Amino acid sequence: MRALLGTAAIALSIGLPAIAQAQTPAPAQTAGRHGATGVDEIIVTASPLAARRFDVLQGTSLLAGEALDRALSTTLGETLDRLPGVSQTGFGQGASRPIIRGLGGDRIRVLIGGIGTIDASTTSPDHAPALDLATASRVEVVRGPATLLYGNNAVGGVVNVLDGRIPTGLPDGGVDALVRLGGGTVADERFAAAALDVAVAGPLVLHVDGFWRDTDDYDVPGFVESARLRALEVEEHAGEEDHDHAEDAEEARGRVASSDVEQKGVTGGLSLVGSWGFLGASVGHTANDYGIAGGHAHAHGGEEEHADEEHGGEEEEVRIDLEQTRIDLIGEVTAPFLAFETTRLRFGWADYEHVELEGAETGTTFANRGWEGRVELVQRPLGNLTGAVGVQALRRDFSAVGEEAFVPPSLTRQFGAFTLQRLDLGAWDLEAGARLERQNVESDTTGLDRDFTTVSLSGGAAYTFAGGWLAGVSLSRTERAPNAEELLSDGPHLATRTFEVGDPTLGKEVASGVEFTVKRTGGPVTGALNVFYTDYADFIFEAFTGAEEDGLPVVVYTATDAEFYGAELELAVETYRSGDFVVTGEFGADFVRAEDTGTGDPLPRMPPVTLRAGVTVEDLSWSAGFELVVASDQDRTAPFELPTDGYEVVNAHVDWHPFADRSVSVLLQGRNLTDEEVRLHTSFLKDRLPQPGRDIRLLLRAVY
Repeated sequence: MRALLGTAAIALSIGLPAIAQAQTPAPAQTAGRHGATGVDEIIVTASPLAARRFDVLQGTSLLAGEALDRALSTTLGETLDRLPGVSQTGFGQGASRPIIRGLGGDRIRVLIGGIGTIDASTTSPDHAPALDLATASRVEVVRGPATLLYGNNAVGGVVNVLDGRIPTGLPDGGVDALVRLGGGTVADERFAAAALDVAVAGPLVLHVDGFWRDTDDYDVPGFVESARLRALEVEEHAGEEDHDHAEDAEEARGRVASSDVEQKGVTGGLSLVGSWGFLGASVGHTANDYGIAGGHAHAHGGEEEHADEEHGGEEEEVRIDLEQTRIDLIGEVTAPFLAFETTRLRFGWADYEHVELEGAETGTTFANRGWEGRVELVQRPLGNLTGAVGVQALRRDFSAVGEEAFVPPSLTRQFGAFTLQRLDLGAWDLEAGARLERQNVESDTTGLDRDFTTVSLSGGAAYTFAGGWLAGVSLSRTERAPNAEELLSDGPHLATRTFEVGDPTLGKEVASGVEFTVKRTGGPVTGALNVFYTDYADFIFEAFTGAEEDGLPVVVYTATDAEFYGAELELAVETYRSGDFVVTGEFGADFVRAEDTGTGDPLPRMPPVTLRAGVTVEDLSWSAGFELVVASDQDRTAPFELPTDGYEVVNAHVDWHPFADRSVSVLLQGRNLTDEEVRLHTSFLKDRLPQPGRDIRLLLRAVY
């Protein structure tokens, strides 16, 4: 609560006077009334042809404006967790990646301005992506295969963070600025962020941004360990000499130890902007120091290693100290040449390193030095035909040195070429695309050197009805090559409490899928329904074997035939309107089923059925909303996997605009107001690490 009061004081004493002369924001800085993002919004991630969400046949989501403010959290996974079809890996306040339709890790590409994060976050769920959303203006999510545009690692979907680190146009009045100040009670969180674009000399635009966030350990409503796990541990330790110590560990409650976070970063960019387009570059540095809660049981001879008596018999605190320096180059030229009218360039290079600290000692150092680049050429319209072609390449030089180096050093190279074509036939729209990609994974340590060639194809058709309705179907056949972790892992992975074994003989996995969509925009009822089915040949996943090594359960990367199917619904119903006063009901639901078709067993860590219902009441100067999120029990479990109880979470918010002609908003928000115990079946640590309890948050955002 001290953090919340401090944030309020800062907001009133610094934030409000600073924006006394603020202007009304440009349309690009908002996302509809009070942050509402309907299906008519443009989503640039889904297509180089700047398609509306309404026209995209896959499931898409968008967070911007006040909707992004309400979702902001310390991790990317938690920020996106309330979107349809999206869940998270749930590794505490420091690290959580998104899971889309039950797929995560290297099947979900996380991008910054269209280029990968170039870090080690796909290697382990305790590794955070090297990004923060504190200065982001927009986050776009594509659910389902996005391999045509972003490579074979995007078979599950794409998350694209647009943070404006490179200006794309001249700011109105010569200056654009964004300030966010906020905090929350569940972990005494404090954060501040600011971004500034300034026209410094004619066509030159300077960008500077920075952020800082600090939290304590977070509160939970009850025991840290689940009732199921505590019961199992009591049985296992019955009669042992250290039973009293084990019982003390099982009784931890109220607060999750070693879950605090300190994040900070700064970026500077410069762009040349003209009637022909823009070309810019940026340099940024990100640092993230966070505790690893619930993971890293130190295994020796089949028993957990406890610190000596001077530390009270507790395990040493394990932390990750992460740093990344990143350079980006982005350009877009609208001068036509040959058969093309627009050329887009994206390039990113990064030097990433994180150190896992065990007490004061360095345990393992992970490093990734790499680059990624892409060029897109948008064609001139040829009658009713529009389209784009492009190439993409990346290089990933990864290493891990230390006692947790369960993956040997490796070098990964990818090169791909793609095309996407659209034919407009009035009410009918037809799309088709293809991508050819070459991937090489090489490891001098093991002698592995494997090449993979993947081919991905897609096609779709949509019909637009009167009244703002669209119905469509898309078909896809995608191929994905195994990554270095799946091929080369061999050792204890203490973050997930498993002993991982890769398979250097793994081949490509092939997915054949179909997706149906129905959408409506305009009128009192808007929304979208997506239904999907995917059949996998040689789907690669971590299978528990029942064996133990070094006191840890053995998981083996194996390939099997599998199927995924599910649906996502998002619906907004305007129930009352009187002038500017509007009452809207909001509904959402999603589910996914995934099973090994050879054995009939469910695949591990699949999210449960989730339902959302809420109501929003708004006027021009304020909005208030209430939301109920219900997750079912997940008892469709894989072998050696415990069930997970469902939960009901109540959230509420009030947004206030104190100035009629100024872009200033104050958000008061309550998350998990009933202090419900929430455990995520998608998390390796679901029985050791619950989600945060009740959190009262305050945030001020000002746009100039």
